[in-house]
Amino acid sequence: MSMSKEVNNLLIPNVSKVGGSKPAKVDKNKLGIGQESEFKDLLSKQIEHTQKEHGVRLSTHAAKRLSERSLDMDGGEFFKIKNAMTKLRDKGSQDSLVITGKAAYIVDVKNNTIVTAIDKNKMADNVFTKIDSTIFVD
Repeated sequence: MSMSKEVNNLLIPNVSKVGGSKPAKVDKNKLGIGQESEFKDLLSKQIEHTQKEHGVRLSTHAAKRLSERSLDMDGGEFFKIKNAMTKLRDKGSQDSLVITGKAAYIVDVKNNTIVTAIDKNKMADNVFTKIDSTIFVD
């Protein structure tokens, strides 16, 4: 047997050896099919737990905007917003604009929720309405 045939047999199985006209039965659990919804549920529960534990929620709209605008919300950014919300709450704010080094966020202080997000470099010409305060954090 030549070396190339051995390599081909190792990397690419010889499908001509599969007998019969019926396709082989595949165990979907081994492929992970059907487990996607379980994963989504688990991820959703983990996010909800983290938000309750840390006191700040990310609205569906904000999550969508972060994704669409390729904004990265890392732990540092999250805690900047959380600390800003604490200061805003102490001052009696309800709906606020939080501006960080990366982005601007509209937050609902009363409900501890990030409502939406805008890339800081694209803030020009935007009008922010229905806010009662603004905080810059770095």
